[in-house]
Amino acid sequence: MTESAVKKVTEHSPEEIERVKEWINTEEYKEKNFAREALVVNPAHACQPLGAQMVASGFEGTLPFVHGSQGCASYFRSTFTRHFREPSAATCDAMTEDGAVFGGQNNLFEGLENAYTLYKPKMLAVYTTCMPEVIGDDLTAFIKNAKTAGHVPEELPIPYANTPSFNGTHIHGFDAMLKSILEYLTKDRKVEEKCTGKLNLIPGFDGNIGNLREYQHYLELMDIPYVMMPDISEVFDSGCDGNYKLYPGGTPLEEAAESINGKATIALQKYSTVQTMRLVNSEFSGVHEVMPMPMGIEKTDAFLMKLSELFDKPIPEALKKERARAVDAMTDAQQYLHGKKLAVFGDPDYLLGIVSFLLEMGAHPYHVVCSRATKKFKKEMDALLETSEYGKNCSVYVNKDLWHMRSLLMTDPVDGIIGDTHGKWAARDAGIPLFRIGFPIIDRVNLHRSPVVGYQGVINMISMIANKFLDIKDETCEDQWFEMMR
Repeated sequence: MTESAVKKVTEHSPEEIERVKEWINTEEYKEKNFAREALVVNPAHACQPLGAQMVASGFEGTLPFVHGSQGCASYFRSTFTRHFREPSAATCDAMTEDGAVFGGQNNLFEGLENAYTLYKPKMLAVYTTCMPEVIGDDLTAFIKNAKTAGHVPEELPIPYANTPSFNGTHIHGFDAMLKSILEYLTKDRKVEEKCTGKLNLIPGFDGNIGNLREYQHYLELMDIPYVMMPDISEVFDSGCDGNYKLYPGGTPLEEAAESINGKATIALQKYSTVQTMRLVNSEFSGVHEVMPMPMGIEKTDAFLMKLSELFDKPIPEALKKERARAVDAMTDAQQYLHGKKLAVFGDPDYLLGIVSFLLEMGAHPYHVVCSRATKKFKKEMDALLETSEYGKNCSVYVNKDLWHMRSLLMTDPVDGIIGDTHGKWAARDAGIPLFRIGFPIIDRVNLHRSPVVGYQGVINMISMIANKFLDIKDETCEDQWFEMMR
């Protein structure tokens, strides 16, 4: 066999390629890059249904159900599997071209019946992708018709959320699905004068299982009864005992239903719980609070003090010791982070937490990029930066992507970048380290088990960042006795 020659559409000389490689690192290119409007390059977010699937996975016996194409369902499952290194159970009704023309009701009927028959879920949580949203499928009618026709039992809980992939991000899908599930389960469950005495804790979209376990650790130390919604800690971090469990954990459905009669509800992410907290504020009993993620000393202190106030519980000595160890770790490592310039990208709530931590360490969160955010978020981040001298001359960019971030790194360099795996290309081009915090992290292992909230989170972030800078110094300096006693 002879190989046929492939004629390229456009030929470029080696000299032209080198010229362009240099040009994309210039201020001139940066201006053109920031002027684009109709193209997104390497966005720092996923789509709505992925966030909905995280919520659905976090309730007892619940099978996530994608009303849409099989390819979409595979994308969501593979993302969770690669991040958590755990199976991600979900099914779909495999809509194709005929569904786009005639609607997806028949697909939904068959999908719901098969899912219930094969997997016996306690609840099916349905969420949509682009195709059914574009054609306008009426899920309220479809699900009602499926029960009337006997495809699934009338009593089977089937909440649903509209989560079009072409609008919003994973945090908005998370919010829509959580609101739908809580609205469905708590319907007609509110009882005047009744109080469960429990805290409803809503962690928001968080791919760090270690964070959820840290919250649980605090609440158990303080002897505060709670229900976490959703709770993916066992779902995506179950042990390996040789037996596969389709539904290994999640928030008990009865506890979620009774949450409407709770003593207090705290959401630890503002921007991923907007709709959910509207429901809570209008329907739920007790005190309602939206607090920032407890990242850094100040925000962790505020979270624990709020718990102490709401439940009239003292701060345990064990937590005071944890705080002291975190402050000691900050003191030990301060010289390695002080004055460092760092670029940060990710979800709005994560960014507020990371920036707060960096300011406490005397580092400069120099470039802050959020790929989908509002002016309200920018105003809040600007106000946070103004609280510290280390926030001076730092800039916040909303609705920008990681190709914008690359231009910033090449024209106004920093010492490192903090964010998820997708920042690795910009970090590599800039020749700086990437500190992997956020979702997804698919090129490193076990980081989702290492908390970045609370006092332990302070120690973990310090250790990650300071030790990497020390590694770089140790590997590049000429002094063979670097940091050694002589």
